[in-house]
Amino acid sequence: MAALPNNVITRKQMTPEEYLAFERASNTKHEYINGEVVAMTGASRNHNRIAGSAYAALYAQLRNRPCDIFPSDMRVKTGDGEYTYPDISIVCGDARFEDDVIDTLLNPTVIIEVLSPSTAMYDRGTKFHHYRTIESLQEYVMIAQDSIHIEHYVRQGEHWLLTDIDHPDTVVALPSIDCTLAVSDVYEKVTFTPEEGTTS
Repeated sequence: MAALPNNVITRKQMTPEEYLAFERASNTKHEYINGEVVAMTGASRNHNRIAGSAYAALYAQLRNRPCDIFPSDMRVKTGDGEYTYPDISIVCGDARFEDDVIDTLLNPTVIIEVLSPSTAMYDRGTKFHHYRTIESLQEYVMIAQDSIHIEHYVRQGEHWLLTDIDHPDTVVALPSIDCTLAVSDVYEKVTFTPEEGTTS
């Protein structure tokens, strides 16, 4: 699922405590951005297929290791106090949560987002800025759903190194969790419309 930055359901500022109480009582998901509640939108078939394939490939590698991998139902709190729902979040070592409800992860090692056309710029810009405030975060992966394209950021001290991947035979190494992600597995069963096209 994706959050639209301008899809705010209320302009009333909420405190984090008010947001969590509201969100835990809600039947739908909302992110918390700059003190405002942002409704989540539905995900496309390609989005769901990509997220599901990436999750399955990484879960198989992590299942017998001291790591947790969470789908999009796990909320993540950034270092600057935002609340988001990444498509996939992974933590190796002891997972830390905001409170005893255990529904808000504080220390992800890797975050993966499947880009939606309406939110791609937000995910690359403002959202990545918020994610960079998470001290534990070592890698950020953005996967396009309208073409074969993956953007892989790796933290190197105060900087982030970007690798662009657009070939189906490539294998993406995720060194912080000692895993790999084959591009062909990520895009398995994904079809592109003629308007979207593919890259090679």
